[in-house]
Amino acid sequence: MTARKLSITLLVAMLAACAKPDGDEAAKKPEPAAPAAVSAPVEQPAATEDAKPAQPSLKLPGIDGKPYDLAAHRGKWVVVNFWATWCAPCLKEMPELSALDAMREHVEVVGLAYEEIEPKEIQAFLAAHPVVYPIAIVDVYDPPKDFETPRGLPMTYLIAPDGKVAKRFLGPVTAKEIESAIAAAGGPKAGA
Repeated sequence: MTARKLSITLLVAMLAACAKPDGDEAAKKPEPAAPAAVSAPVEQPAATEDAKPAQPSLKLPGIDGKPYDLAAHRGKWVVVNFWATWCAPCLKEMPELSALDAMREHVEVVGLAYEEIEPKEIQAFLAAHPVVYPIAIVDVYDPPKDFETPRGLPMTYLIAPDGKVAKRFLGPVTAKEIESAIAAAGGPKAGA
């Protein structure tokens, strides 16, 4: 075979490899995935199909056996705190959240233990780390639908008296930061 015929044969073979597959082969090969959309900054709500409602609902059994219903606490500022027993920043903020709940009549706190743990284990943990606010265990495989699945702990939501989310905090939060967020959202100023 001459060099020219060999070159033509190789060229035809390469072009055949680049051709679109017929119907059967196309069905076997998946389409390439579309590029991922860039997510919006945390502070700005993203317009997505799984956007969370402005007035989240939350109904869970507390570890004390009493049901917790967020809607029953309308008229107050509610701090919804996702935490875990193994989370050092969570443990550090618990006494401050407990003091905030105890000292401010217009503020209530609920702790959502976001981990796989049995009620008896969490009760033993709380005996060593007591708080005055109610605690509920959240199923990590089926977290509350009206809240984002925590990307980190602690994760805290400030719910306004009208039931709407006023602010979301990712990471540790202080009572001062919560009171400042309440004041910024039109609530009473700290110490008032």
